[in-house]
Amino acid sequence: MRDLLVDAFAGGGGASVGIEMALGRTVDIAINHDPEAIRMHTVNHPTTTHLTEDIFKVNLQKYVNGRHVSLMWASPDCTSHSKAKGSQPRKKGLRILPWAVYKHAKAIRPDVVIMENVEEIQKWGPLDDNGRPIKEREGEDYQKFINAMKGLGYEFDSRELVAADYGAPTTRRRWYAIFRRDGREIIWPEPTHDKAAAGGLKPWEECGKYIDWSDLGKSIFDRKKPLAEATMKRIANGFLKYVVNNPHPYEVKNSEAYAFLIQYHGEQKEGDARGQTLKEPIKTIDTSNRYGLVTAFVTKFYKSGIGQGCNEPLHTITTSPGHFGLITAFLIKYYGAGCGQTLSSPLGTITTKDRFGLVSAIVELNGEKYVLNDIFLRMLKPEELKIMQGFPPDYIIDRDINFKQYPVKEQVARIGNSVVPIMAQKLVEANCGYLKVGERMPHMRIDCSEAQIKFA
Repeated sequence: MRDLLVDAFAGGGGASVGIEMALGRTVDIAINHDPEAIRMHTVNHPTTTHLTEDIFKVNLQKYVNGRHVSLMWASPDCTSHSKAKGSQPRKKGLRILPWAVYKHAKAIRPDVVIMENVEEIQKWGPLDDNGRPIKEREGEDYQKFINAMKGLGYEFDSRELVAADYGAPTTRRRWYAIFRRDGREIIWPEPTHDKAAAGGLKPWEECGKYIDWSDLGKSIFDRKKPLAEATMKRIANGFLKYVVNNPHPYEVKNSEAYAFLIQYHGEQKEGDARGQTLKEPIKTIDTSNRYGLVTAFVTKFYKSGIGQGCNEPLHTITTSPGHFGLITAFLIKYYGAGCGQTLSSPLGTITTKDRFGLVSAIVELNGEKYVLNDIFLRMLKPEELKIMQGFPPDYIIDRDINFKQYPVKEQVARIGNSVVPIMAQKLVEANCGYLKVGERMPHMRIDCSEAQIKFA
């Protein structure tokens, strides 16, 4: 009987599909406390034994039933270790999850245990009475855990790796640890990509390659429900940073349009732009849909004239664009005493009528002047985020085994919580390549209800 593969914190299946990509076989046992995560895992891995149980309470030894375990992957919840928590109190129950890895490693003795978490786990230590880390005791619990695993006979090594260095279209950085007790060497896969394409490596993947450019969203103007002022500010700041002041803005193919991403997190300071160009891998994807695709449409500016001041009536409007331009990105307001505003400040009050004229904005790109005609906005789609996270295109995230559709929010949450599959693939290939039985077979998107599905 073949050796077993276990995914101890299976989630929606990022590590599991990465293992499948590496070895051509699915994991045998997947554990997660969340029924919704198990639903997504099941539709993609229908022959896996799924355990919807608390990781500390599950009797994994019972399901292994004396068989040999070659690999256990473990990605404990990282939220109470992550720096994204800032100064907020941590949840002690989540911070101790690595001890569940120790519990099961002791019980079933896998040859190899691979762990993934945020890099801050290396500072794992006691909390004070308010639930905040005690700085003077940083790393104490981390070292206790590592020593406990070594006490089981495991050799240990860890590194912080960036997924983009291995071909994933995301710059997600994580701590990876490899424990092994079979006498074989711990191997770290060599990077295949580099931000500067140095040393003969491939350049980082552009996330713009994975955008559905047939859908650009809709105009940020004249909406039934106006966009929030903070969103307009993000767009304005992003346009200045990633298009106007960018020597190499991302140009949408076959069109005079430029695109960038805005990130729905609070700006750090006035005029700051949280986002990125599409020429880079996407930054870390979290459980919320934080990324908005902004596309600015421009046309060449051919008109000339001396213009006018803001203290006089607008000159005659013609049918040709570009008659009313300023030599910086500019929005003109067609009401009240206002004579316009820069894109670096929040948009003025949006009314029920079409009050803002983007046709009046002229920008200079690569030494040439363009008229800014319109700006479109939409959120990134789960299917786009899925590919940018490193999932194979056929991985199913939108429905369960009975074709019940998942809400978009749930799809994004599963992606944001997932291991980057390409990273699991590379680490397992390097350390467990001897377990390979073939190539992963792409999914056929059919009803899998007739498949042999094992639930515990």
